[in-house]
Amino acid sequence: MVVTTETSPDNLLEPLVDCVIEDPRWAAFGLEPLADAAIRQTLAHLGLPAEGFTLCLMACDDARIAELNADFRGKPKATNVLSWPSDERASDEPGLAPDLPEPGEADDPEHLGDIAIAYDTCAREAAEADKPMADHVTHLVVHGFLHLLGYDHIDDADADLMEGTETAILARMGLSDPY
Repeated sequence: MVVTTETSPDNLLEPLVDCVIEDPRWAAFGLEPLADAAIRQTLAHLGLPAEGFTLCLMACDDARIAELNADFRGKPKATNVLSWPSDERASDEPGLAPDLPEPGEADDPEHLGDIAIAYDTCAREAAEADKPMADHVTHLVVHGFLHLLGYDHIDDADADLMEGTETAILARMGLSDPY
């Protein structure tokens, strides 16, 4: 396992994302700067500062994510992305935006939670959809991060809100609607 915390090449800010690279294909892919950019764009879209928050992104393979999916969701199969929010932030009303977190201090940022993403599933889904893997992974990082912020897709109203938010964030990044 390699733990890296490099600063994004696009800026001199400390990274928001602590990447834990379990599958070396993710390091070769360039997940860290992609994830950092996706998280920063999501925060900007939601009117939140890029400082004062942190999260952990575990970059793994299908076997590892299948274990996590079995342990935490009772579904012993691979999936593309999983999220574990640090706090419950969802709105009590379906279709309404969640309560957004307050940033922490520079020396004590607010930890928003953890995300795991599986290389094999992401690569397969991107190929099946005939889209660049970077675009698909960016979408999944935004999707997983929105879960940390209290967004969900359990019912139709929440799904509409989450998908609309994802689409708007991806558009800010020059990416097409994934839906």
